[in-house]
Amino acid sequence: MTNRRSRTESPRSHELPHHRAILEGTDWASLATVCGTGGSLPTTLARFIDPDPVVRTAAVDDALREVTHQNTIYEATVPVACYVAAVLHHPVIAAGDSGTDAGMPPHRPTVVRLLEWLGDTAYDADDECVAISERHCGEGFLDEDREMRAFRELRPALFSAVRPLLDHDDAQVREAAFVAAVPLAEHPALATHRAELVGHARRLLATGTDRHHRDRALDAMKAWGHDTGDLENADDIAARERYARLKAERDSWWAAGGTGGYSESPPF
Repeated sequence: MTNRRSRTESPRSHELPHHRAILEGTDWASLATVCGTGGSLPTTLARFIDPDPVVRTAAVDDALREVTHQNTIYEATVPVACYVAAVLHHPVIAAGDSGTDAGMPPHRPTVVRLLEWLGDTAYDADDECVAISERHCGEGFLDEDREMRAFRELRPALFSAVRPLLDHDDAQVREAAFVAAVPLAEHPALATHRAELVGHARRLLATGTDRHHRDRALDAMKAWGHDTGDLENADDIAARERYARLKAERDSWWAAGGTGGYSESPPF
């Protein structure tokens, strides 16, 4: 029998391997991606920590595109997530992208883009997504979807990498870290950290203006049983009312058998 490396070496629940160990210890070519396998991923992922911010930006675009499509968790998603979390505190990433040419258009720092991807992926595997899938596919959905199950099992390790960034000096990094931390904290082993996240949510809502971030913070507070009445501003109330109206229209559309008097697409 020929020995071969495992398809992906999963860390213990609260530990992440060194980023080089992830690159070298994963059988990337055997892992499914959006349009094939991940054979080219090690080379692209290694460029995440290139000193040139232009190279880093292109590498992030190329690598994450391979595992991001239609809210799907692919075989390669888990080791990519491990690697992303493992480099969040690398000196090159932590230094930011201040070396970008002044004439270039502004862009989000690499650490923010990586946090946003981790958060988006975590929401694609959160409890609500599982509940929806179980309604459509049966209660054994997670037994069949090994990729989503593997990502969900990884959440404590990902959280351990994200958590220190909740107190970052840069508000943009702090907010991206918070949004990523919320779905990760659904893992039962992280329940004790939710009280800590409430404090970060309150700080975000006191100063943040990003609509998406505020929605995530308010939703998290409500899910954890906290009253948000004193934290909402006029824009939050208007957005909540708009979402409720769209939901009512959508529910009415579906209740009418998908037509309900609408001649085109449903109202969402």
